[in-house]
Amino acid sequence: MSTTHAEGTPTHINFGRKVRRIRFRGAWIRFDVRGLVACIVFAATAIAIGVAALVSGEYPLTLAEVWHALTSGVEDFTRTVVVEWRMPRALAAITFGAALGASGAVFQSLTRNPLASPDILGFSAGAYTGAIIVMIVFHGTYIDVAVGALVGGLASAAVVYLLAFKGGVQGFRLIIAGIAVSAMLSSLNTWLTLTADLDTALVAAVWGAGSLNGMTWEQTGAGSIVVAILLAATLAMSRPLRQLELGDDAAQALGVRVEPTRLVLMLLSVALIAAVTAAAGPISFVALAAPQIARRVTRTAGISVPAAALMGAVLLSASDYVALHALPAMLPVGTVTVVIGGGYLIWLLIHEARRRL
Repeated sequence: MSTTHAEGTPTHINFGRKVRRIRFRGAWIRFDVRGLVACIVFAATAIAIGVAALVSGEYPLTLAEVWHALTSGVEDFTRTVVVEWRMPRALAAITFGAALGASGAVFQSLTRNPLASPDILGFSAGAYTGAIIVMIVFHGTYIDVAVGALVGGLASAAVVYLLAFKGGVQGFRLIIAGIAVSAMLSSLNTWLTLTADLDTALVAAVWGAGSLNGMTWEQTGAGSIVVAILLAATLAMSRPLRQLELGDDAAQALGVRVEPTRLVLMLLSVALIAAVTAAAGPISFVALAAPQIARRVTRTAGISVPAAALMGAVLLSASDYVALHALPAMLPVGTVTVVIGGGYLIWLLIHEARRRL
């Protein structure tokens, strides 16, 4: 079938089973229809949960009231509730969830292992260590904590990479080294908390649970900008990431510089985790679950970074809504993601065991 573009350029569409090809001005554009529809549904779901977060709470609002608060510019109590209190948290849940999902997708693709994620590989623990040292030892500001989280995440990634490197980095060695480093860093974090004064230790413990409580535009704005830049860079690396999934030899035959590309992808993923940890603390299991859920919904051979990012936004937004509105007491969102992620991990282990029988 062929159609004619408004400017007279023919546009040819090949109706295959799953993959569509559109020819526009001499270039073929390929896309998976199911994956595209899934991404649209994920995005719409995340936005819908965000809107629900804006209207729900002890001061319930209607959609009309929320729209009026966003567009009228009238400085009243409703606008304060929507714009200053609820919107930073809703936006943070979407953007930070996308960062976690994308980061998990990269690591699971690099290792070709569904159990690989930044929180299991020790990078989240490293970011937490850097932040908690700044909080407890140096009594730093929010910016100082953010820098500490970034340095800690990158340092832990460097240690894991060096321990796993032996003529290249293989997924199994990376996971084993990450688990070992994560265990040691968790012990260090516990020791730091126990030796701190009570007030500082309580603040560090609450922050360490992973929470979006009290998010302000300063935290959400800065974190979202950093996440958006890192997500754009990660999406730009999607093609070499898919080539690396074919194996190092095949990727090298296709012109990919294997180790430099892998290192850049790891650095981008660690930076995504560090940005989230700096703003909200270590939020577990979203990076583990989002890529695999997205993969099963889209039914793709590999893991799609955009689909994983959008599924991460859905998971964190939904978890935060549950933590804020669906339980008798308000809990840190990390508590809810741990429960959901733990159940998912059990299911994944059972599923993998049955698949190999």
